[in-house]
Amino acid sequence: MVMAMLASRAAKVPAMERMANLLRNSFFLRRDFSSSASTANTTPLKKSKRKKKKNLFEVAQFLPNWGIGYHMAKAHWSGVSYQVTKINLYKDGKHGKAWGVVHKEGLPAADAPKKISGVHKRCWRYIPNLKTTVENVAPSSKSTPESSTKPELNAA
Repeated sequence: MVMAMLASRAAKVPAMERMANLLRNSFFLRRDFSSSASTANTTPLKKSKRKKKKNLFEVAQFLPNWGIGYHMAKAHWSGVSYQVTKINLYKDGKHGKAWGVVHKEGLPAADAPKKISGVHKRCWRYIPNLKTTVENVAPSSKSTPESSTKPELNAA
């Protein structure tokens, strides 16, 4: 009788193992199909990224001579800008210190340059219509009678 029980039990074990294997395999197949279907659905849906605003140095790096002589202002300022006169950059090129002359409505509001505050804030923009470089301003301020006669002497 004991032998008969062991034989019937031995016959049931492979059947139970087969059932467990089938269940396990079906679970892995379902997981594989469900994960591929969920990734296919999420790829077409893209979130629109906001354009990251730039600090003063990130704006100035694309201008000639790192923006010296060009006008820059914060985005929320109206009618006020700085004409950059000096920039001290740190090694990474995105941080540093800057000095400039304040301009209101396109006219200089101060004679001497002062340190520009908030240069690391991400709200700076370039003002293209007020572009006056240092080279353009310097020759016009030196118009004296001696400088006007020198070109004639060199030409003769």
